[in-house]
Amino acid sequence: MSRLVYRHNAVDRFIVGTVGEPGERTFFLQIISPTSSNCIALEKTQVQALIERLQLMIRELRRNKLASSDQLNQPGIRDEGQLEYPITEDFRAGVIAISYEQGSQHIDLQIQALSDETFTELVEEGDEDSDEETPDLLIASLSIAQVRGFCERASAVVSAGRVPCPFCGIPLNPEGHLCPRANGYRR
Repeated sequence: MSRLVYRHNAVDRFIVGTVGEPGERTFFLQIISPTSSNCIALEKTQVQALIERLQLMIRELRRNKLASSDQLNQPGIRDEGQLEYPITEDFRAGVIAISYEQGSQHIDLQIQALSDETFTELVEEGDEDSDEETPDLLIASLSIAQVRGFCERASAVVSAGRVPCPFCGIPLNPEGHLCPRANGYRR
């Protein structure tokens, strides 16, 4: 089976959302453009890392004056809508790469499907080895305002989960948990 490459050059929606109850949520990244839509499953930690890296990229673009001030000063385009149904997982995210295209002043996001241990780095398009099955790849080109809005929404989605225990910081289940800081006393 050959590698599928999903391209989104003019992105209409770039959002993260969840399905399920706190503590058992599945995170999805939904990317919709005029030509297609994709839904990628992620871990909560991947969403958190993506937020941090995208925010770091925007800070670096500002610090190094790589993007125009018009682009950098636009407010975030925050999409508050729900995930569009039906939610059909195209693949589970593995390797994620972020780059900046100075000519178009867009941030490019590449997400490679999770696969066995052979692919621990992103396999660029055109670098596929014909002997091995290369994981699917999603490529999206996003404006800085879209990225800023995504980070705002994604931070809210991540923090909407279970509240942390005030003593140990471990997320509390509805029935409580055995707190290590309270010598196993149920909180």
